[in-house]
Amino acid sequence: MHCVAGLDSFSSGSVRIGDTELGTLKDKQLTKLRRDKIGFIFQAFNLLPTLTAIENITLPMDIAGRKPDKEWLEKVIRMVGLADRLSHRPSQLSGGQQQRVAVARALASRPDIIFGDEPTGNLDSRSGAEVLGFLRNSVRELGQTVVMVTHDPVAAAYADRVIFLADGRIVDEVYGPTADSVLDRMKQFDAKGRTS
Repeated sequence: MHCVAGLDSFSSGSVRIGDTELGTLKDKQLTKLRRDKIGFIFQAFNLLPTLTAIENITLPMDIAGRKPDKEWLEKVIRMVGLADRLSHRPSQLSGGQQQRVAVARALASRPDIIFGDEPTGNLDSRSGAEVLGFLRNSVRELGQTVVMVTHDPVAAAYADRVIFLADGRIVDEVYGPTADSVLDRMKQFDAKGRTS
């Protein structure tokens, strides 16, 4: 995930985001690409404790010296249900609310693609389902592209397509997954691993 998102360098292969080949970019160009084209949602919420929810949401744009599109920002905040919590600091928010702030932060700058690294890993099942619902809605309603890494078959079932990796290689894929179909495939890989 970190190689595909331009956070780590890769030693072989090719990574493209749109028409841009990441392996050809210098550090400054890669930083600009991440800032302008990519949103991130991590398992640990990565919110700054001294900033309010709205300040955390707009932070990447503030750092880049860009003003948020007010109409878009309001739409994102409505979608994740944070309108009444914007002046709260992370310590005043539940884990689910903190992750909603992280989702809003990733969506607020209208990136080409959002990468989620186990975005529901630190949440209870109800909060996790809410966050996955927001991500699903961002694809459906906002036209967002989301790539998520997860070991949770329920989380994977929110996707249009699930790609299974083993030892850094694609070993299978499922379109229109259900939690059961993902779990069945995972069990097959586990059984093969034990018999080889």
